[in-house]
Amino acid sequence: MAASTASLIHPSRIANRWAQLIAGIFAMMAVANLQYAWTVFTKPIQAHLHATLTDVQWTITLFVALETWLVPFEGFLVDQIGPRFMLGGGAIAVGLGWIGAGYAESLTALYFWYGMGGVGAGMVYGGTIGNALKWFPDHRGLCVGLTAGAYGVGTALTILPISNMLKASGYQHTFIVWGAIQGVVVLVAALFLARPPEGWAPPGWKQKEAAIKARVQTSAVDMTPLQMLRQPSFYVLYLMLTMLAFGGLVITVQLNPMAVSYHVDKIVVAWGMTALVLAIELDRILNGLTRPFWGWVSDNIGRENAIFISFVLEAVAVFALLQLITHPLWFIALSGLCFFAWGNIYSLFPSITGDLYGKKWATTNYGFLYTAKGLATFLAAPGAAWLFEKTGSWTRVFWAMIVCDLVAAFMAILWLKPLAARTIKGSQQLEVPVPNLPGRERSVA
Repeated sequence: MAASTASLIHPSRIANRWAQLIAGIFAMMAVANLQYAWTVFTKPIQAHLHATLTDVQWTITLFVALETWLVPFEGFLVDQIGPRFMLGGGAIAVGLGWIGAGYAESLTALYFWYGMGGVGAGMVYGGTIGNALKWFPDHRGLCVGLTAGAYGVGTALTILPISNMLKASGYQHTFIVWGAIQGVVVLVAALFLARPPEGWAPPGWKQKEAAIKARVQTSAVDMTPLQMLRQPSFYVLYLMLTMLAFGGLVITVQLNPMAVSYHVDKIVVAWGMTALVLAIELDRILNGLTRPFWGWVSDNIGRENAIFISFVLEAVAVFALLQLITHPLWFIALSGLCFFAWGNIYSLFPSITGDLYGKKWATTNYGFLYTAKGLATFLAAPGAAWLFEKTGSWTRVFWAMIVCDLVAAFMAILWLKPLAARTIKGSQQLEVPVPNLPGRERSVA
Protein backbone atom coordinates (compact mmCIF):
# COMPACT_ATOMS: atom_id res chain seq x y z
CA MET A 1 0.00 0.00 0.00
CA ALA A 2 2.78 2.38 0.95
CA ALA A 3 4.67 1.74 -2.24
CA SER A 4 1.66 2.64 -4.37
CA THR A 5 0.98 5.93 -2.63
CA ALA A 6 1.66 8.92 -4.88
CA SER A 7 4.42 11.32 -3.89
CA LEU A 8 3.40 14.63 -2.41
CA ILE A 9 6.02 16.20 -4.68
CA HIS A 10 7.26 14.57 -7.86
CA PRO A 11 11.08 14.15 -7.85
CA SER A 12 11.38 16.24 -11.03
CA ARG A 13 9.92 19.20 -9.12
CA ILE A 14 12.37 19.00 -6.22
CA ALA A 15 14.71 21.99 -6.16
CA ASN A 16 18.46 21.51 -6.44
CA ARG A 17 19.97 20.71 -3.04
CA TRP A 18 22.06 23.89 -3.07
CA ALA A 19 18.97 25.97 -3.83
CA GLN A 20 17.28 24.27 -0.88
CA LEU A 21 20.26 25.09 1.31
CA ILE A 22 19.94 28.78 0.38
CA ALA A 23 16.17 28.73 1.04
CA GLY A 24 16.80 27.15 4.45
CA ILE A 25 19.38 29.85 5.20
CA PHE A 26 16.84 32.60 4.46
CA ALA A 27 14.23 30.90 6.65
CA MET A 28 16.68 30.66 9.54
CA MET A 29 17.72 34.28 9.15
CA ALA A 30 14.07 35.30 9.36
CA VAL A 31 13.49 33.61 12.72
CA ALA A 32 16.80 34.65 14.31
CA ASN A 33 15.39 37.85 15.78
CA LEU A 34 13.00 35.98 18.05
CA GLN A 35 15.99 34.85 20.13
CA TYR A 36 18.91 37.08 19.24
CA ALA A 37 17.16 40.46 19.16
CA TRP A 38 15.32 39.72 22.41
CA THR A 39 17.88 41.45 24.61
CA VAL A 40 17.05 44.93 23.18
CA PHE A 41 13.38 44.48 24.11
CA THR A 42 13.85 43.51 27.77
CA LYS A 43 14.16 47.01 29.26
CA PRO A 44 11.24 48.55 27.29
CA ILE A 45 9.04 45.58 28.20
CA GLN A 46 10.02 45.93 31.87
CA ALA A 47 9.02 49.58 31.83
CA HIS A 48 5.74 49.09 29.96
CA LEU A 49 4.53 46.08 31.98
CA HIS A 50 6.06 47.23 35.30
CA ALA A 51 7.79 43.86 35.67
CA THR A 52 11.09 42.66 37.10
CA LEU A 53 13.93 41.45 34.88
CA THR A 54 13.38 37.90 36.13
CA ASP A 55 9.69 38.02 35.18
CA VAL A 56 10.48 39.35 31.71
CA GLN A 57 13.23 36.78 31.13
CA TRP A 58 10.75 33.98 31.71
CA THR A 59 9.43 34.97 28.28
CA ILE A 60 12.60 33.95 26.46
CA THR A 61 12.84 30.85 28.66
CA LEU A 62 9.38 29.74 27.58
CA PHE A 63 10.23 30.58 23.97
CA VAL A 64 13.36 28.41 23.99
CA ALA A 65 11.62 25.61 25.90
CA LEU A 66 8.88 25.38 23.28
CA GLU A 67 11.37 25.93 20.46
CA THR A 68 13.48 22.99 21.64
CA TRP A 69 11.31 20.51 23.54
CA LEU A 70 8.79 20.09 20.73
CA VAL A 71 11.47 19.54 18.09
CA PRO A 72 11.55 15.73 18.56
CA PHE A 73 7.84 15.58 17.68
CA GLU A 74 8.16 18.21 14.95
CA GLY A 75 11.26 16.44 13.62
CA PHE A 76 9.33 13.16 13.44
CA LEU A 77 6.69 14.91 11.32
CA VAL A 78 9.40 16.40 9.11
CA ASP A 79 10.91 12.92 8.64
CA GLN A 80 7.45 11.63 7.63
CA ILE A 81 5.92 14.39 5.48
CA GLY A 82 8.95 16.52 4.65
CA PRO A 83 9.93 20.05 5.62
CA ARG A 84 7.68 22.09 3.30
CA PHE A 85 4.39 21.80 5.19
CA MET A 86 6.05 22.02 8.58
CA LEU A 87 7.84 25.26 7.66
CA GLY A 88 4.59 26.64 6.29
CA GLY A 89 2.99 26.12 9.71
CA GLY A 90 6.11 27.50 11.36
CA ALA A 91 5.86 30.67 9.27
CA ILE A 92 2.36 31.35 10.58
CA ALA A 93 3.37 30.70 14.20
CA VAL A 94 6.50 32.86 13.91
CA GLY A 95 4.55 35.77 12.47
CA LEU A 96 1.78 35.55 15.04
CA GLY A 97 4.33 35.22 17.85
CA TRP A 98 5.78 38.70 17.40
CA ILE A 99 2.55 40.32 16.24
CA GLY A 100 0.73 38.96 19.30
CA ALA A 101 3.60 40.07 21.58
CA GLY A 102 3.16 43.57 20.17
CA TYR A 103 -0.45 43.65 21.32
CA ALA A 104 0.20 41.97 24.71
CA GLU A 105 -0.67 44.11 27.73
CA SER A 106 0.19 41.56 30.41
CA LEU A 107 2.95 39.11 31.16
CA THR A 108 0.54 36.21 30.62
CA ALA A 109 -0.32 37.40 27.11
CA LEU A 110 3.36 38.04 26.37
CA TYR A 111 4.27 34.52 27.50
CA PHE A 112 1.52 33.00 25.33
CA TRP A 113 2.38 34.80 22.11
CA TYR A 114 6.13 34.55 22.45
CA GLY A 115 5.68 30.87 23.26
CA MET A 116 3.79 30.47 19.98
CA GLY A 117 6.76 32.05 18.25
CA GLY A 118 8.93 29.41 19.92
CA VAL A 119 6.80 26.62 18.46
CA GLY A 120 7.17 28.15 15.00
CA ALA A 121 10.91 28.73 15.37
CA GLY A 122 11.35 25.09 16.39
CA MET A 123 9.57 23.95 13.22
CA VAL A 124 11.85 26.12 11.10
CA TYR A 125 15.02 25.18 12.96
CA GLY A 126 14.37 21.44 13.01
CA GLY A 127 13.16 21.36 9.42
CA THR A 128 16.06 23.27 7.90
CA ILE A 129 18.80 21.59 9.95
CA GLY A 130 17.33 18.14 9.25
CA ASN A 131 17.13 18.90 5.55
CA ALA A 132 20.78 19.96 5.46
CA LEU A 133 21.81 16.77 7.28
CA LYS A 134 20.00 14.62 4.74
CA TRP A 135 21.03 16.39 1.53
CA PHE A 136 24.72 16.90 2.42
CA PRO A 137 26.35 13.78 3.92
CA ASP A 138 29.42 14.80 1.91
CA HIS A 139 29.65 18.29 3.47
CA ARG A 140 27.72 17.76 6.69
CA GLY A 141 29.63 20.04 9.05
CA LEU A 142 29.90 22.88 6.54
CA CYS A 143 26.29 22.86 5.30
CA VAL A 144 24.71 22.36 8.71
CA GLY A 145 27.01 25.14 9.87
CA LEU A 146 25.83 27.45 7.08
CA THR A 147 22.19 26.73 7.97
CA ALA A 148 22.70 27.13 11.70
CA GLY A 149 24.93 30.14 11.06
CA ALA A 150 22.03 31.94 9.44
CA TYR A 151 20.19 31.68 12.77
CA GLY A 152 23.12 33.42 14.38
CA VAL A 153 23.91 36.05 11.75
CA GLY A 154 20.33 36.94 10.77
CA THR A 155 19.94 39.45 13.56
CA ALA A 156 23.13 41.27 12.53
CA LEU A 157 21.39 42.38 9.34
CA THR A 158 18.30 43.68 11.13
CA ILE A 159 19.34 44.76 14.63
CA LEU A 160 20.03 48.35 13.59
CA PRO A 161 16.65 48.98 11.88
CA ILE A 162 14.92 47.14 14.71
CA SER A 163 16.71 49.28 17.32
CA ASN A 164 15.91 52.46 15.40
CA MET A 165 12.24 51.52 15.04
CA LEU A 166 12.10 50.57 18.72
CA LYS A 167 13.39 54.03 19.72
CA ALA A 168 11.15 55.87 17.25
CA SER A 169 7.90 53.89 17.52
CA GLY A 170 8.18 51.72 20.64
CA TYR A 171 8.68 48.02 21.08
CA GLN A 172 5.04 47.08 20.39
CA HIS A 173 4.98 48.60 16.90
CA THR A 174 8.38 47.01 16.21
CA PHE A 175 7.11 43.57 17.19
CA ILE A 176 4.07 43.88 14.90
CA VAL A 177 5.92 45.12 11.80
CA TRP A 178 8.83 42.72 12.01
CA GLY A 179 6.60 39.79 12.96
CA ALA A 180 4.75 40.18 9.66
CA ILE A 181 7.99 40.51 7.67
CA GLN A 182 9.57 37.43 9.24
CA GLY A 183 6.50 35.25 8.76
CA VAL A 184 6.29 36.07 5.04
CA VAL A 185 10.00 35.34 4.46
CA VAL A 186 9.71 31.89 6.08
CA LEU A 187 6.57 31.10 4.09
CA VAL A 188 8.28 31.87 0.77
CA ALA A 189 11.39 29.87 1.74
CA ALA A 190 9.26 26.85 2.66
CA LEU A 191 8.11 26.52 -0.96
CA PHE A 192 11.61 25.46 -2.04
CA LEU A 193 12.18 22.65 0.49
CA ALA A 194 11.69 18.90 0.04
CA ARG A 195 13.40 15.86 1.52
CA PRO A 196 15.57 13.56 -0.63
CA PRO A 197 13.89 10.60 -2.36
CA GLU A 198 14.44 7.19 -0.77
CA GLY A 199 17.91 5.84 -1.48
CA TRP A 200 19.26 9.15 -2.77
CA ALA A 201 23.01 9.84 -2.48
CA PRO A 202 25.08 12.80 -3.70
CA PRO A 203 27.14 12.46 -6.89
CA GLY A 204 30.32 10.46 -6.36
CA TRP A 205 29.24 9.43 -2.85
CA LYS A 206 30.81 5.95 -2.97
CA GLN A 207 34.22 7.44 -3.68
CA LYS A 208 33.84 10.15 -1.03
CA GLU A 209 32.43 7.96 1.74
CA ALA A 210 35.65 6.13 2.62
CA ALA A 211 37.66 9.36 2.79
CA ILE A 212 35.05 11.00 5.06
CA LYS A 213 35.00 8.01 7.42
CA ALA A 214 38.78 8.24 7.76
CA ARG A 215 38.39 11.74 9.29
CA VAL A 216 35.01 11.55 11.03
CA GLN A 217 33.54 8.59 12.94
CA THR A 218 30.39 7.56 11.07
CA SER A 219 27.70 5.02 11.91
CA ALA A 220 27.15 2.00 9.69
CA VAL A 221 23.36 2.20 10.01
CA ASP A 222 20.50 4.67 10.45
CA MET A 223 19.40 4.34 14.07
CA THR A 224 15.81 4.96 15.07
CA PRO A 225 15.22 7.42 17.92
CA LEU A 226 14.64 4.55 20.37
CA GLN A 227 17.91 2.91 19.40
CA MET A 228 19.71 6.24 19.77
CA LEU A 229 18.25 6.71 23.24
CA ARG A 230 19.79 3.38 24.27
CA GLN A 231 23.29 4.65 23.45
CA PRO A 232 25.37 6.03 26.37
CA SER A 233 26.96 8.47 23.92
CA PHE A 234 23.64 10.30 23.55
CA TYR A 235 23.53 11.19 27.25
CA VAL A 236 27.13 12.39 27.25
CA LEU A 237 26.28 14.62 24.28
CA TYR A 238 23.17 15.85 26.10
CA LEU A 239 25.10 16.81 29.22
CA MET A 240 27.81 18.53 27.19
CA LEU A 241 25.31 20.48 25.08
CA THR A 242 23.47 21.66 28.22
CA MET A 243 26.67 23.00 29.77
CA LEU A 244 27.96 24.58 26.58
CA ALA A 245 24.63 26.14 25.59
CA PHE A 246 24.37 27.77 29.03
CA GLY A 247 27.34 30.10 28.58
CA GLY A 248 26.40 31.52 25.20
CA LEU A 249 22.75 31.85 26.13
CA VAL A 250 23.72 33.99 29.13
CA ILE A 251 25.50 36.41 26.80
CA THR A 252 22.60 36.24 24.32
CA VAL A 253 19.77 37.10 26.71
CA GLN A 254 21.62 39.09 29.38
CA LEU A 255 23.94 41.26 27.27
CA ASN A 256 21.69 44.31 27.58
CA PRO A 257 21.28 44.01 31.38
CA MET A 258 25.02 43.37 31.71
CA ALA A 259 25.84 46.47 29.65
CA VAL A 260 23.53 48.53 31.87
CA SER A 261 25.13 47.11 35.03
CA TYR A 262 28.64 47.97 33.85
CA HIS A 263 27.59 51.37 32.39
CA VAL A 264 28.66 50.72 28.81
CA ASP A 265 25.19 50.55 27.25
CA LYS A 266 24.89 54.22 26.24
CA ILE A 267 28.47 55.03 25.34
CA VAL A 268 28.68 55.97 21.65
CA VAL A 269 31.77 54.37 20.12
CA ALA A 270 31.50 54.54 16.30
CA TRP A 271 29.15 55.48 13.45
CA GLY A 272 26.66 56.88 15.94
CA MET A 273 26.17 53.44 17.52
CA THR A 274 26.47 52.70 21.21
CA ALA A 275 28.76 50.01 22.55
CA LEU A 276 25.74 47.80 23.17
CA VAL A 277 24.31 48.03 19.64
CA LEU A 278 27.73 47.60 18.03
CA ALA A 279 28.44 44.61 20.30
CA ILE A 280 25.15 43.00 19.26
CA GLU A 281 25.99 43.60 15.58
CA LEU A 282 29.45 42.05 15.91
CA ASP A 283 28.21 39.23 18.14
CA ARG A 284 25.53 38.16 15.64
CA ILE A 285 27.95 38.27 12.71
CA LEU A 286 30.54 36.14 14.51
CA ASN A 287 27.83 33.88 15.89
CA GLY A 288 26.85 33.16 12.30
CA LEU A 289 30.34 32.85 10.82
CA THR A 290 31.53 30.49 13.54
CA ARG A 291 29.06 27.77 12.59
CA PRO A 292 30.21 27.03 9.03
CA PHE A 293 33.82 27.73 10.03
CA TRP A 294 33.93 25.23 12.88
CA GLY A 295 31.72 22.85 10.89
CA TRP A 296 34.36 22.87 8.15
CA VAL A 297 37.13 22.47 10.71
CA SER A 298 35.33 19.50 12.27
CA ASP A 299 34.92 17.88 8.83
CA ASN A 300 38.71 17.80 8.68
CA ILE A 301 39.91 17.20 12.27
CA GLY A 302 36.90 15.47 13.86
CA ARG A 303 33.98 16.81 15.90
CA GLU A 304 35.43 16.11 19.35
CA ASN A 305 38.72 17.87 18.59
CA ALA A 306 36.83 20.92 17.29
CA ILE A 307 34.67 21.04 20.44
CA PHE A 308 37.76 20.87 22.68
CA ILE A 309 39.67 23.65 20.91
CA SER A 310 36.73 26.03 20.57
CA PHE A 311 35.51 25.77 24.15
CA VAL A 312 38.89 26.20 25.75
CA LEU A 313 38.95 29.40 23.68
CA GLU A 314 35.45 30.22 24.94
CA ALA A 315 36.54 29.87 28.58
CA VAL A 316 39.50 32.21 27.96
CA ALA A 317 37.20 34.75 26.26
CA VAL A 318 34.68 34.73 29.13
CA PHE A 319 37.45 35.17 31.71
CA ALA A 320 38.88 38.12 29.77
CA LEU A 321 35.42 39.68 29.41
CA LEU A 322 34.93 39.46 33.17
CA GLN A 323 38.15 41.43 33.69
CA LEU A 324 37.59 44.08 31.00
CA ILE A 325 33.83 44.45 30.60
CA THR A 326 33.79 48.07 31.84
CA HIS A 327 35.87 49.18 28.82
CA PRO A 328 33.52 49.72 25.83
CA LEU A 329 35.90 48.49 23.12
CA TRP A 330 36.87 45.39 25.09
CA PHE A 331 33.19 44.81 25.85
CA ILE A 332 32.51 44.76 22.10
CA ALA A 333 35.53 42.67 21.08
CA LEU A 334 35.38 40.06 23.83
CA SER A 335 31.63 39.50 23.69
CA GLY A 336 32.19 38.90 19.96
CA LEU A 337 34.95 36.38 20.70
CA CYS A 338 32.62 34.61 23.12
CA PHE A 339 30.08 34.16 20.33
CA PHE A 340 32.73 33.05 17.83
CA ALA A 341 33.87 30.30 20.18
CA TRP A 342 30.34 29.36 21.29
CA GLY A 343 27.96 29.42 18.31
CA ASN A 344 29.51 26.32 16.74
CA ILE A 345 27.50 24.04 19.04
CA TYR A 346 24.67 24.46 16.53
CA SER A 347 26.77 22.97 13.74
CA LEU A 348 28.96 20.50 15.65
CA PHE A 349 26.22 18.78 17.66
CA PRO A 350 23.78 18.26 14.74
CA SER A 351 26.71 16.95 12.69
CA ILE A 352 27.88 14.50 15.33
CA THR A 353 24.29 13.32 15.75
CA GLY A 354 24.16 12.52 12.04
CA ASP A 355 27.60 10.87 12.24
CA LEU A 356 26.75 8.58 15.14
CA TYR A 357 23.09 7.79 14.51
CA GLY A 358 22.63 8.10 10.72
CA LYS A 359 20.73 10.43 8.38
CA LYS A 360 17.33 8.74 7.88
CA TRP A 361 16.00 9.86 11.27
CA ALA A 362 18.41 12.78 11.60
CA THR A 363 15.73 15.43 12.18
CA THR A 364 14.01 13.46 14.95
CA ASN A 365 17.25 12.31 16.55
CA TYR A 366 18.77 15.78 16.68
CA GLY A 367 15.43 17.05 17.97
CA PHE A 368 15.91 14.97 21.12
CA LEU A 369 19.42 16.31 21.63
CA TYR A 370 18.31 19.89 20.89
CA THR A 371 16.03 19.86 23.94
CA ALA A 372 19.21 20.39 25.98
CA LYS A 373 19.11 24.00 24.83
CA GLY A 374 15.74 24.40 26.56
CA LEU A 375 17.18 23.09 29.82
CA ALA A 376 20.17 25.41 29.50
CA THR A 377 17.89 28.41 29.01
CA PHE A 378 16.30 27.91 32.43
CA LEU A 379 19.78 28.37 33.87
CA ALA A 380 20.81 31.20 31.54
CA ALA A 381 17.70 33.42 31.57
CA PRO A 382 15.72 33.42 34.84
CA GLY A 383 18.51 31.52 36.64
CA ALA A 384 21.26 34.01 35.82
CA ALA A 385 18.89 36.97 36.34
CA TRP A 386 17.92 35.60 39.77
CA LEU A 387 21.57 35.15 40.78
CA PHE A 388 22.37 38.70 39.66
CA GLU A 389 19.42 40.16 41.59
CA LYS A 390 20.43 38.22 44.72
CA THR A 391 24.13 39.12 44.62
CA GLY A 392 24.07 42.45 42.76
CA SER A 393 26.87 41.21 40.49
CA TRP A 394 27.38 39.10 37.36
CA THR A 395 30.69 37.68 38.62
CA ARG A 396 29.35 34.32 39.81
CA VAL A 397 27.46 33.90 36.56
CA PHE A 398 30.69 34.43 34.60
CA TRP A 399 32.54 31.85 36.67
CA ALA A 400 29.76 29.31 36.16
CA MET A 401 30.14 29.82 32.41
CA ILE A 402 33.91 29.29 32.57
CA VAL A 403 33.61 26.06 34.57
CA CYS A 404 30.96 24.64 32.23
CA ASP A 405 33.08 25.42 29.16
CA LEU A 406 36.23 23.76 30.51
CA VAL A 407 34.49 20.67 31.90
CA ALA A 408 32.63 20.04 28.63
CA ALA A 409 35.77 20.68 26.53
CA PHE A 410 37.71 17.97 28.36
CA MET A 411 34.69 15.65 28.30
CA ALA A 412 34.82 15.81 24.49
CA ILE A 413 38.37 14.45 24.39
CA LEU A 414 38.47 12.16 27.40
CA TRP A 415 34.94 10.73 27.42
CA LEU A 416 33.01 11.41 24.22
CA LYS A 417 35.70 10.42 21.72
CA PRO A 418 36.21 6.82 22.98
CA LEU A 419 32.47 6.44 23.64
CA ALA A 420 31.66 7.55 20.08
CA ALA A 421 34.08 4.94 18.74
CA ARG A 422 32.24 2.25 20.71
CA THR A 423 28.90 3.53 19.40
CA ILE A 424 30.16 3.25 15.81
CA LYS A 425 31.51 -0.24 16.42
CA GLY A 426 28.28 -1.35 18.10
CA SER A 427 26.15 0.04 15.27
CA GLN A 428 27.47 -2.67 12.97
CA GLN A 429 25.50 -5.25 14.97
CA LEU A 430 22.24 -3.29 15.01
CA GLU A 431 19.23 -4.28 12.96
CA VAL A 432 17.23 -1.18 12.14
CA PRO A 433 13.53 -1.73 11.45
CA VAL A 434 11.87 0.15 8.60
CA PRO A 435 8.57 1.54 9.94
CA ASN A 436 5.51 0.56 7.89
CA LEU A 437 4.03 4.05 7.57
CA PRO A 438 1.62 4.92 4.76
CA GLY A 439 3.30 7.03 2.10
CA ARG A 440 6.70 6.81 3.80
CA GLU A 441 8.61 5.29 0.88
CA ARG A 442 7.28 7.57 -1.80
CA SER A 443 6.61 10.88 -0.15
CA VAL A 444 9.44 13.34 -0.62
CA ALA A 445 7.70 16.57 0.32
